[in-house]
Amino acid sequence: MDGDLSVPAGPGIPAGLVVPASELSEQFSRSSGPGGQHVNTSDSRVQLSLDLAAASFLTEPQRERVLNRLAPRLSGTVVTVTAAKQRSQLKNRQDARMRLAQLLRESLAPQVQRRATKPSRNSRRRRVKSEQRRSEIKRNRRRPRLD
Repeated sequence: MDGDLSVPAGPGIPAGLVVPASELSEQFSRSSGPGGQHVNTSDSRVQLSLDLAAASFLTEPQRERVLNRLAPRLSGTVVTVTAAKQRSQLKNRQDARMRLAQLLRESLAPQVQRRATKPSRNSRRRRVKSEQRRSEIKRNRRRPRLD
């Protein structure tokens, strides 16, 4: 459990990543939620932190991408994941590590460029037809003209 955190291969990281255990920081605290009286006596909540600016396992382009993508979640350059769903500290530690690995994997994936497309002729025809139908409905609701 205290070993390195491995991030599975995916888009942007074809060989995967290994986060050294020395760069991870774990803090434990009392968790709210299930557990009854047990909850007041055990430190089962886990906060797993990683300083992305000092991360030795990231290349410079990867570091920039992660810092840009995770900017709203960062406190300075540190990303923190909290896990408190389970009663067991061990399970919460596993959950936090899994969530941090997933977060890194998703943030390292390159953004897919959107290719602009034109609406098909048939879809344009359907749109115009529905606009005409709606216009006819509204025209029929008007007060009749006195000519």
